[in-house]
Amino acid sequence: MQAPGSAVTFPRPDGKKVEGYLALPKEENGAPAVIVLQEWWGLNDQIRGVADRLANAGYIALVPDLYRGESTVEEEEAHHLMTGLDFAEVASQDVAGAVQFLKAKSDRIAVMGYCMGGALTLLSLSHNPELAAGAVWYGFPPIEYIDASRIKAAVIGHWATQDAFFSIDTVGEIEERFREAKVDFEFHRYLAHHGFANETAVGNGRISRTQYDAAWSQQAWDRTLTFFGRTLWS
Repeated sequence: MQAPGSAVTFPRPDGKKVEGYLALPKEENGAPAVIVLQEWWGLNDQIRGVADRLANAGYIALVPDLYRGESTVEEEEAHHLMTGLDFAEVASQDVAGAVQFLKAKSDRIAVMGYCMGGALTLLSLSHNPELAAGAVWYGFPPIEYIDASRIKAAVIGHWATQDAFFSIDTVGEIEERFREAKVDFEFHRYLAHHGFANETAVGNGRISRTQYDAAWSQQAWDRTLTFFGRTLWS
């Protein structure tokens, strides 16, 4: 296992600063990079663990702190933090700044996000043509906000058929848009609940609409790393 990552600060195109968490692989030279976009809980230990996992798999991983230092374990507060976020600004400024920061380390960059971060991943792919790939985990914005014609990167999506937050029926509509726009994509559906890849989603009543599933999580991770192997490594 690699050593834990470290805090970093990088500029956005508008000059404002963004803090984040950077995890580096053992062999950094020539490694692709992945921008990891948080769930609505914030930049917490679980999402840092995602970056560490990517670093252990050979990727440079950067998690921008979209909430500027705030995080929560309460669903009501998470909703409040998320609704205060300007999604278009995140895609066009925070993620664009992360892309530019990572360009000094790699010429092959992907974006990956969960829940809220999944929605932001789709928006980021249409705002940042430099991105080579995107991985979406159970999250999408309002479908009218998805401009598939502007997505030039390959996309993989992981969707839960029993998701109480994001309707699985809408995933079919996104597929249709992607087909019409000739987006290179692969979508996978899992007989699971929202948050099935988040090991802290225990469905304990307080967060009753989410549930971790170790088997589906591992399969989705295997598929994602295979996808990144195809799209990011020269």
